Order: sequence, then structure tokens, then C-alpha cells
Amino acid sequence: MNLIAADGEVWRKHRRVMGPAFNGKLYDLVWKETLDTYREMVSAEGWLGKSSVEIPAVQRLTFKPPRASNGRFTIQEALQIVTERNLLLSVLPKWARLRIPFFGMRRTMEAFDLMTEFMHSQVQERKREIHTKGEEDLESDVFTMLVRANEDEGSKLKLEDDELVSYALDFIDQKFKPHADIKIGNVWSLLFAGHETTAHTLAATIGHLAVHEVIQADVHKHIIDVIGDDPQPSPESYSKLEKVLAVFYEALRLYPAGHILIREASEDTVLDIPKPHGQEGNITIPVEKGVQVSLNFFRVGQSSNLYLPLKVIVDMVGVQYNPRYFDEPEKFKPSRWCGVPAESEIFSAFSIGARACLGRKFAIVESICFLTMLLRDYKVEPLLLPNETRDQWAKRVLDAKLVITLGIKDVPVRLVSRK
Repeated sequence: MNLIAADGEVWRKHRRVMGPAFNGKLYDLVWKETLDTYREMVSAEGWLGKSSVEIPAVQRLTFKPPRASNGRFTIQEALQIVTERNLLLSVLPKWARLRIPFFGMRRTMEAFDLMTEFMHSQVQERKREIHTKGEEDLESDVFTMLVRANEDEGSKLKLEDDELVSYALDFIDQKFKPHADIKIGNVWSLLFAGHETTAHTLAATIGHLAVHEVIQADVHKHIIDVIGDDPQPSPESYSKLEKVLAVFYEALRLYPAGHILIREASEDTVLDIPKPHGQEGNITIPVEKGVQVSLNFFRVGQSSNLYLPLKVIVDMVGVQYNPRYFDEPEKFKPSRWCGVPAESEIFSAFSIGARACLGRKFAIVESICFLTMLLRDYKVEPLLLPNETRDQWAKRVLDAKLVITLGIKDVPVRLVSRK
């Protein structure tokens, strides 16, 4: 069980443990680590000294996690395998996981096992540090903060190690040792969900800026005005980079990674839903406490209300493209977010209310820092096919792709050095 999947008292227990780990100290660390990661990327990819570089798919960069080695795979390779194969494992029946010799199944299972073993070892290491080191000597990463918050709780509220980190499926590994039933811990959720959704949105942002030259130039000027040529901009710069935040928000609006929200009424209520844009009146749907209903919110020009034995499901694509809320919703218009604070609930792609994404600011700080450095140092251009125009490139590339989360198709770009 984890914060994302839990309900009721179980959710409150997980939220109480995880909440304190997300604080200003962590966000400052995220900013600094992202700066280091960006510089490492530029060096490792061999961009230094080059006037331009061509990237066949920008996701090749945005999906790369930090590199570490452990056994047969690197942690980076294991996480990439898990990310790519998670959907496959969720739909394959148990016998198929055991018997079908396709899809590199054994390698996939080994990757799952490696990631779980690695994170369990990290929990134990951090527990030892928490109990043996002084406050000033502890690391400030989210993993340490999460373990520490858990250790500070009373015995009745503490999470088990599996609730912190495990991702175990109901399969039997190559040694025929049974694993537990599906068990997805909070660190797994943060690592998988946070990594994938942020990577998709960064790719979408870069892709749209590649074909919107005027917007990109305006954002670049804004970045120079805020941080200039400072090689180590401070975390305090984050709140001033409003136009960088605006392009990130607009890309996430167009491709909301969390494309559905699942909710259940905790008391008798009535959903008063406006009819499709251009029609007058509302649709009223009574929802009794304990009664589960599926409601598919309006897409542009369409409506659908389905009475099925499901929870309330909010179509976030429909919400983000609703012309009631967004003028010309299919256009990339970052200006619609200018002046909107980073934590404002006007922006709903991270959800709103008590169940809003706990990692929202983590993802935004990380993304704003990365985009700021990239756009300051490089101009982004579409990588065109022979005889292809920018408009043709946009039509070919700027389209959604749905795996587990909603993202964008592979984005081929050219980065031209501004130095």
C-alpha cells in the first residue's frame, strides 16, 4: 500500500509520515541537485565545445535517472526496464509471467528485484545513519527525510519497510521463491510516478518551444533578466522564473500526465455538471454516500455520463481542454499562466484539495531549474526530416502518447549553443 492507492485512515497514516519530508530544505536540495545533474548531462553527452547537437528523441535525456551500479544492471538500467515494462506486467496473467519466454521476462523480473533490493538496503542504511549521526550530519534527500519522518512516528503509526519501498508482484522468480501480493511502497511510487510524469512534461515543453520561436525567445530573455550568466543560480531564483513556469504549466495542461482522477464521495452529494460548451443548462447527478459512479467529464464539444459500478472518474484531458476554462484550449499559450502562483489551485493538473499531488513542488522546482539552464545555454529547434517544414514537424511530433501516464510522442530536436 502507498499514499497514491490508500484511502481513509490508511491514507492519513501514509500522508502523516510522508508530508514532513517535503519541505523547504528538500526543495533547495532539489534545485542544487538538478543544477549538478544538468552539468553532468552536458559533459556526459559530449556537448561541451559543440555549436549544436542533434537529439533524435529528447525523452532519451529526460527519462535518464541518476546513474549507480549494483550487480548485473546499473540502477539506471533497472529503472528504465521497470518503466518500460510496468504496463506489460500489470496486464499479463500470472501464468504468462512464469512461462512465456517473450519480452525479456526474466530480465524484467531481475530488474524489479534489483530495484526492490536496492531500496531496502538504502532504508536500512539511512536508519543506521539516523540513529548514529547528529542532526547536522544527516543527508537532506527525500529518501532520508522520509525514513526519518517514519522513525519519528509512534509504533502504531510507523510504516513497515515494505510500505516505504517495496514493489513486489504476485509472480515467482527464477529461483521459484514466492513474492508477496502486489505491494507498491511510497518510494517506488515517488520514483516511478514522479520520474515518468516529469520526464514526459519536460519533453512536451521542449517540443512546443522548438516550434514557437517567439515564445522561446521571450522566455530566454526572461531567464537572462533573472539569472544572467550565473553558473550557480540560487534556489531563490525559482520564484522569479514566472515565464519558465508558464511554459511548463502549459505543456502539462496539453498533456496531463495524470489523465484521470479517481474520487469517491464521502457523503451524500449532488454533482451539478454544465452541459457541453454552447448548450445551456446543467446535468444533475445525485451521488449517495457509498454509491460508486463513473463520470466522464466533458471533452471539447462532447459529453458523456456513464452510470457504472465504479468510483467517480474525472477526465483530466477534458478538464484541461474545456473552452469554458481555457480560451483556444488546443493552442500552446503559456501567457494564460502569467501571474498564476506556482501553488495556485487554478492549475489543476496536479489535482487539488487534500489528495493533490504531494510531489507537486518537487517536480516543479526540478523542471524549472532544468529548463532554465537548458534554455539559457541552448536554442531549441525542431530536427526536421528531409524537405519537412516546421508545421509538418509539429503535426508529426506534437501528439499525445498514452502508456501508463499521458505523454508526448518522441520529440526530435536540435540544440544550438548560445555561447
